[in-house]
Amino acid sequence: MAKTTETAPMRIVEETPAYWKVVFDYPPFNIVDEDVFQALQDLLVRMDTSESLRVVVFESAIPDFYLAHFDLTGKLGNIMTAIGASGLPILMDTFVRLTKSPVVSIAKIRGCARGVSSEFVLACDMRFASRENTRLGHPELGVGLHPGGGGTERLPHLVGRGRALEIVLSANDFDGDTAGTSRRRTGRLRRSSCLQDRFLRPACPCRREESRESGLVAVGRQAPECLHLFW
Repeated sequence: MAKTTETAPMRIVEETPAYWKVVFDYPPFNIVDEDVFQALQDLLVRMDTSESLRVVVFESAIPDFYLAHFDLTGKLGNIMTAIGASGLPILMDTFVRLTKSPVVSIAKIRGCARGVSSEFVLACDMRFASRENTRLGHPELGVGLHPGGGGTERLPHLVGRGRALEIVLSANDFDGDTAGTSRRRTGRLRRSSCLQDRFLRPACPCRREESRESGLVAVGRQAPECLHLFW
């Protein structure tokens, strides 16, 4: 039986020792504030100290919002100034540590993921989005800012410099199909060659980096057909 840790703004469901599901559940919009970053910081400690964990899948309990942008009403706390374990401010520290974690991180996206939430999914190892209900984008330039949480650094590596400039400078939303075709990577999760060829083959249990397949098999078996790989 799965073990669930109920802690706002997200809950952690330990489906198996190797596979955890993290559900953002912060009504009404999953808006990002200091509580979200503290929860992510705590999760990263658990991820990096677990001996059995191989895969974490991030999803949302709110149909129209995967994660929103920052709470600009004053609930950001010290995430821009306090220093995290990597030596960077908490905002960047969280995303850098997620990227460098030995645990595979997968964003399973339905709904809006704009601004800092787009930067969060960019920091994950893989991103899968609903064709029917996904909106991604970086609206910061529309209010005279720029993506400051790693968007301008990670996006060009995934979609190329020209496409990244289009995404950032237009401040437009992009649906799941558009994001998927940006790299011609619209294969569904169950059929994704990168999963089948790299992660789903037998592995030596003594090497953590090669024993992730047990968690990814569980993810693949549960993945709905409407999800596809993008960016």
